[in-house]
Amino acid sequence: MKTIGIIGAMPSELHDIQSVQENAAKHEIAGYTFCESIHGGNRIVTVCCGIGKVNAAVCAQLLIDRFSADCILNTGIAGGMKAGIQVLNIVISTSVLPHDLDAHFLKDYPPYCAEFQADAALQALAAQVCDKRGITHHAGRIVSGDAFITDSAVKAALQEAHDPYAVDMETAAIGQCAWRNKVPFVSVRCISDLADDEGAMSFDQFEKLAAARVADIVLDMAAAL
Repeated sequence: MKTIGIIGAMPSELHDIQSVQENAAKHEIAGYTFCESIHGGNRIVTVCCGIGKVNAAVCAQLLIDRFSADCILNTGIAGGMKAGIQVLNIVISTSVLPHDLDAHFLKDYPPYCAEFQADAALQALAAQVCDKRGITHHAGRIVSGDAFITDSAVKAALQEAHDPYAVDMETAAIGQCAWRNKVPFVSVRCISDLADDEGAMSFDQFEKLAAARVADIVLDMAAAL
């Protein structure tokens, strides 16, 4: 039996996953509620980390330290960045990095790495589940920062600097934490908006639908691992 940590930033991103965690054991640690149950023969531990990189990193480390997570799946929604990506498409992380920190500070000082690779086997499993469900998916870099991107000019600058497929506020922190601990990790995000001038309106319209779509994918992955 494997222990699979599942992190979402908002309650809506975990609602559909936690709804199948019948009789889950709840652990209150550092102000977070970790829900532990069996799913598909594996132990899953879900946690709503809250928005932003610090919240995400704390939760990822607690999953590793307190629950001995064998891998971490980051679920939720994101803004689409790459041309051709549409709302309700899935983006599977190949690598992650923070867009609001000069890479020099990570590259030339500890941890001497500025971009953190997602686990290849977890990427492949996510793609396999999407194909089985007939869901359009893309694999590429996800960037994160402590800002909700809804400005076309900011989006263009991020595209030029990092060539990302999606942008969010947590993935890079979870990926960096997993990398430091040598724990396999992948982020699977459903696009709720295109991180442009219409982003806020699109987010409000598609948040719950996008969260439900990616939740089904992550649950299938957790059962298959």
